[in-house]
Amino acid sequence: MTSIEALINRQFLRWEQQHKEREQSPQQPPPPLPIVTVSRQTGSRGSYFASRLAQKLEYQRIHREIIDAICASSGHRKRIIESLDERSRSAIDVLAEAFVTGASVDHSDYRRHLAQVVLSMSRLGGVVLVGRGGNLILGPTRGFHIRVICPREKRITNLMTYKGLSADDAGAAIDKSDDERRRFIRKLNDADIDDPRHYDLVINAANIDVEEMVSAVVEAIRGKMDKLAHPENDPG
Repeated sequence: MTSIEALINRQFLRWEQQHKEREQSPQQPPPPLPIVTVSRQTGSRGSYFASRLAQKLEYQRIHREIIDAICASSGHRKRIIESLDERSRSAIDVLAEAFVTGASVDHSDYRRHLAQVVLSMSRLGGVVLVGRGGNLILGPTRGFHIRVICPREKRITNLMTYKGLSADDAGAAIDKSDDERRRFIRKLNDADIDDPRHYDLVINAANIDVEEMVSAVVEAIRGKMDKLAHPENDPG
């Protein structure tokens, strides 16, 4: 079993156990933990931030390779759907179809599978989802959505420090990544990845320590989830 397969299996077992506990609960079970999505610029230390945030929340970080592996496997997709109750399964089908046939400019099977998987994860909860436009699939009321940015010069320095790249190679890697991610999000939902309206929080990581970012985001997540759960208490 590859490391990615092991991570997928571990998370599925966790979701299945939580689903079993909710079904067996004699009282009204608590709602699933919220999902968090992280979009980040290469070199912003956004991936490291996502890992530290997942550890703080006691979630699992789900990165692009894991998402794509689940989307590519009919067995994985079936398993994640079966981790949901019947009402959630029906809702996922409706939401995924609306996403693919609505604003999305790409009606491929991958986009449909991606929408089904991300929407299912939002119902199961307890993960930090990195990349793949999860915030656009989920929308503002499902989960907490973060974008981590950083000035290009600082991103180059970070790649030189943490990846051992030359300045030229770091700059080329940043430009290539920015272009690929911009194109993917544009194709996914005809959206601009840098539009701050797609996120609950945009963080410029140039002069903020990662642990400080994590602490601030944890409080922000709690605040948003409380408002969504009790809209009558929101003073507006």
